[in-house]
Amino acid sequence: MANFEERPFSIDRPAQLAYPAVFSSPHSGSEYPQAFLQSSKLCPRTLRTSEDCYIDALFSSASGLGCPLISARFPRAYLDVNREPYELDPTMFTDGLPGFVNTSSVRVSGGLGTIPRIVAESREIYAQPLTWSEAQRRIEYLYQPYHCALHSMMEDSVERFGSAFLIDCHSMPSTAVQNTFGLGGKPVDVVLGDRYGSTCDGELSEYLAELFANAGLKVARNKPYAGGYITQTYGRSGHAKQALQIEINRDLYMNERTLERLPCFGELRDTIAGILAEFLPFTATFGKPMALAAE
Repeated sequence: MANFEERPFSIDRPAQLAYPAVFSSPHSGSEYPQAFLQSSKLCPRTLRTSEDCYIDALFSSASGLGCPLISARFPRAYLDVNREPYELDPTMFTDGLPGFVNTSSVRVSGGLGTIPRIVAESREIYAQPLTWSEAQRRIEYLYQPYHCALHSMMEDSVERFGSAFLIDCHSMPSTAVQNTFGLGGKPVDVVLGDRYGSTCDGELSEYLAELFANAGLKVARNKPYAGGYITQTYGRSGHAKQALQIEINRDLYMNERTLERLPCFGELRDTIAGILAEFLPFTATFGKPMALAAE
């Protein structure tokens, strides 16, 4: 059984920090507790459809380029750190939830709260309701440590460079963008989300989009993914702490049916490494120390 209480995430740290960038992969966890599997009406393969499979590996060049990468070990279907700490669906629990719990957000209504009710294609996860104490346990031992570590990494960057730029790494099913087209009329490969310019300076988003496009990838901005809770929480345009979400089309690097890596996986990983090598020096030109006074 995966013992998340001891180590709910991994951090790949560089020998020396080189740039004010921090990478996060909150949905690539693939270690499933046996008790969770037994409590679900779904098979392990179906549960894995909510994973951002291999995204941590696609962005593994971060540490070699001088930036830390934090990756969740637990799966998104078990707990989602890209949500408020207490976005919970009351219909999932046998007992009442405290008043401070957000039970009415759009994400909760869609079954995708901090503890999700469904995975892809609206398939219900649990055979029986959970208890409030179980939700508390997951949030205390998984959610809170992940965000404490991420916050600390951002603070370390500010202390070292005067600024911090969070790159939140995700994957998206090809069906999500089959009607979203880039130049040339092909579905997009990459979606960059900055909450419509509110979480990072536009020059950063524009430059990264240009680098992806120069690598032959179709890029969209903010549609259909504008950035989730992590992006919105850790970044503000014009401030010392900024954030950007990257979504990679799964069809580029994996078989979405079998969840296996495609032969071209290594090529895409190297392409991303090359893009980051060009982009990361640019992050040092934004988020001046004086912006700290404005926060």
